[in-house]
Amino acid sequence: MRPRLVIMLKQPVAGRVKTRLGREIGMTGAAWWFRHQTARLIRRMQDPRWQTWLAVAPDSALHARCWPAHLPRMAQGQGGLGARMLRILRSSNGPVVLIGGDIPGIEKPHIAHAFRQLGRHDLVFGPATDGGFWLVGARRQPPHALFENVRWSGPAALHDSVASADGASISLVETLRDVDRLADLKPG
Repeated sequence: MRPRLVIMLKQPVAGRVKTRLGREIGMTGAAWWFRHQTARLIRRMQDPRWQTWLAVAPDSALHARCWPAHLPRMAQGQGGLGARMLRILRSSNGPVVLIGGDIPGIEKPHIAHAFRQLGRHDLVFGPATDGGFWLVGARRQPPHALFENVRWSGPAALHDSVASADGASISLVETLRDVDRLADLKPG
């Protein structure tokens, strides 16, 4: 069984996606950016070395036409970000890597590196420049306590997530930038 790359996506609807960016450039502009960013990301991330899946929100968007029809999809389900990510990581018995759709700098070698690290570690994280993370992966079923007591959307998200790993061996891969605000779109 090939490893699984899962891309977590929200349906690109103005006012429901990238709202922090939307407060700076307008909700329609933020949704437009996200729609085009995710389309490019999905095309770039498909590779015969892994299965590419989409985890979509809201659950009612599972069959939306904005997603490529040939890719398998799963609903993210209910709950906070940590509960949804844990559910997705636990949906596969083999190595699984989970990324978001808002990382413009991600390339296939980043994903391949994360899967290689899962050959030697239980969990892998890709730190983001803002203190969060752009990637999380598990070699097999992650601990049930993973993502408990995490302070999301702030500089402690990665630290708190690693602390919740309950003794699992962890590898950190490259640091990349995710896009939350207008300043994140500027090079540098």
